[in-house]
Amino acid sequence: MKIAIFGGSFDPPHIGHETIINEALKQLDIERLIVVPTFLNPFKSDSFLDAKKRFFLLKKLFKNRKNIEISDYEILKNRAVFAIETVKHLQQFYKTSKIYLIIGADNLEKLHLWHSFEELNSMVEFVIANRSGFLNDNYANIKTLNVNINISATNLRDTIDLNYIPQIIKKDVEEIWQNK
Repeated sequence: MKIAIFGGSFDPPHIGHETIINEALKQLDIERLIVVPTFLNPFKSDSFLDAKKRFFLLKKLFKNRKNIEISDYEILKNRAVFAIETVKHLQQFYKTSKIYLIIGADNLEKLHLWHSFEELNSMVEFVIANRSGFLNDNYANIKTLNVNINISATNLRDTIDLNYIPQIIKKDVEEIWQNK
């Protein structure tokens, strides 16, 4: 089975994430796209929304998409999980023949610092979700998804801007923000 894995904090899920997923389904030769929200990003000390709320929002956002699965694998670990561990788990579970690992272009600079990077690099084909200003000619040989939506969850949280939240989860995100 050919799969793509798109992991991240999704804190909160926004239209940039939705666009990346839609483009991956259009551009990659895959049978399933697995969205893996982190319990906690290994490079961060906390998250704005707790893991269960982020998982709920993603499940609701993609509930009618048969080729998209929202995995609670990392959330159930109740700790920060390295990408290599998730890839190995999904590789075994799906008996994969090909794995694409989708990352945001903003992660590219620190990719070499990821736990067991060399092993991970030998197991997956990285796909970069390109945002303007992040990718340059040095990475011309890497597969990209040109989404060019200049949005970050950090900015959304700082400004509490609901304009970038998909309509189907907008009310949920607004309630969560009001109760924070």
